[in-house]
Amino acid sequence: MHSPSQSFDVIVVGGGHAGSEAAAAAARMGARTALVTQRVDTIGVMSCNPAIGGLGKGHLVREIDALDGLMGRAADAAGIQFRLLNRRKGPAVRGPRTQADRKLYRQAIQKLLREQDGLTLIEGEADGLVVTNGRVTGLVLTDGRSLQTGAVVLTTGTFLNGLIHCGEHTEPAGRVGDRPSVGLAQSLHALGLPMGRLKTGTPARLDGRTIRWDQLEWQHGDEEPELFSDLSTRVAVPQIACGITSTTPEAHDIIRANLHRAPMYSGQIQGRGPRYCPSIEDKVVRFADKTNHQIFLEPEGLDDPTVYPNGISTSLPVDVQEAFIRAMPGLDQVRIVRPGYAIEYDYVDPRALDPTLELRACRGLFLAGQINGTTGYEEAGAQGLLAGLNAARLAGGQEAITIDRTKAYLGVMIDDLVTQGVTEPYRMFTSRSEYRLSLRSDNADERLGPLGEALGCLSVERRAHFKQKQAQLLQAQALLNERVLTPNEAAARGLTLNQDGRRRTAFEILSYPTVSWADLIRIWPELRSVPERIAARVETDAKYAVYLERQERDIAAFKRDEDLALPESLSFKSISGLSAELAGKLETVRPRTLGQAGRVEGMTPAALTLLIAHAKAASRAKVSV
Repeated sequence: MHSPSQSFDVIVVGGGHAGSEAAAAAARMGARTALVTQRVDTIGVMSCNPAIGGLGKGHLVREIDALDGLMGRAADAAGIQFRLLNRRKGPAVRGPRTQADRKLYRQAIQKLLREQDGLTLIEGEADGLVVTNGRVTGLVLTDGRSLQTGAVVLTTGTFLNGLIHCGEHTEPAGRVGDRPSVGLAQSLHALGLPMGRLKTGTPARLDGRTIRWDQLEWQHGDEEPELFSDLSTRVAVPQIACGITSTTPEAHDIIRANLHRAPMYSGQIQGRGPRYCPSIEDKVVRFADKTNHQIFLEPEGLDDPTVYPNGISTSLPVDVQEAFIRAMPGLDQVRIVRPGYAIEYDYVDPRALDPTLELRACRGLFLAGQINGTTGYEEAGAQGLLAGLNAARLAGGQEAITIDRTKAYLGVMIDDLVTQGVTEPYRMFTSRSEYRLSLRSDNADERLGPLGEALGCLSVERRAHFKQKQAQLLQAQALLNERVLTPNEAAARGLTLNQDGRRRTAFEILSYPTVSWADLIRIWPELRSVPERIAARVETDAKYAVYLERQERDIAAFKRDEDLALPESLSFKSISGLSAELAGKLETVRPRTLGQAGRVEGMTPAALTLLIAHAKAASRAKVSV
């Protein structure tokens, strides 16, 4: 599988969601890229839940797609139930989600990678980094092979010193059936990086043929599925429904009686788990007053009887898992295909990274995914995309790029990570963005398409599609701006506007909550020519127009602070008036701009004033030079 040349511009380690996006992005940029993974047949595996997207996460998938990434196309190819979450709320907080066929998703990712020019897949286990004069120059594999490179992207997931817990049983592993990465972990520790331990978990897998489906409620997908990729035109495979069951007081009693055997509560696990995706034993303890928790029974594939019980992640012993699961409606005779387990793994404090995802302590070394303290396929994929782009640019002698938090959820996530660090696995939510009205899932291509075009990471097909869609949007907006009504003319056509005598364009009229695109078609039938997807997008823009104007002013103010650079050589500990604690945090984060410094935990107005003086002094010195 591997190239006889043992030299590459970029080497990506890990074939998960971050690694797949990183490798594809680097190769799209023209870099000679190698993807190193223990087993090529596990590239693109969905290690935990068989789903892509959700609230906040769906936005990330759309952003990956806007930069010509893989996840959206693979999700559309494998999606067996599409649902738009928060449909009753505003467009800014709606999240597309699909349940996916595991096998079809893996096959789709592998197909896209094999079709990517400039990308070589190498089966092997990374054992250590070669670092020369503070810069990574190669990778050593456990079988003795040595690969030379200009940049490395590590996307190790849960493999760094991975340790599985199932009751009292522990087993070194990256995930069930795969060896942990020990040598690579030792390489990172040898660099003196700030590292810690985190934990995640997964539920038992069930044999769907032993579930009493007739006793359960059903959840169906949307009648009109909303796809992820702009390049997808239709649902690719048959759609299915999910069963719904719930835990019971009897199940909770079984869990409580066995908490002393749960690694989380016995002291066996040291790492911190994800707050927003707790284990069932954690739910039972934290929400002691609740008598049940809803569980979704999600089929893992069209031709696979395995079912994923979403909501009962656990590390309890196998006998306890069988007991509490069989205490749930419809599951009294269920057979467990594979027990649930927790896994602990090493991560690097993301405050050791630049916003480019390059380590400050070792140039040319980029990190993406769970190694940076995040959780979730979508968070990993988005980081992998940026890391791959920047690794290729570094290897090609170009300046790295950053994406600020006003442009994308990807920018929000990375700014949060490198500025705040993590105390638990980081998960994306729309509430994390102060600019979510403009960072909608429906306009990701408009926000990031121009960047992708400028970077040269878009395929010919993607560029053509992007330009066509932008032309359609401009044409639709022009049609609306050319059509005008007075309040009286509008009233004669059944529309109620402010009776102020002011003529309004169709776009302004559409901004009224009571006016829809269908109302405009009734007045101007020629608007039927606008494609439905374009019409929906323009209507959302119109409804949000007044709020977006206000947000644009906020973004302009943010940019003023963000553009005020702090000197790279600035010693925060030498600034008189800064507390030792805050100076220490600033030294850890090494903020690049005044705006980033303002988001460091514990920052005060007085301290920010001191930094402003240093930033302005540096700016004046730069101008005088």
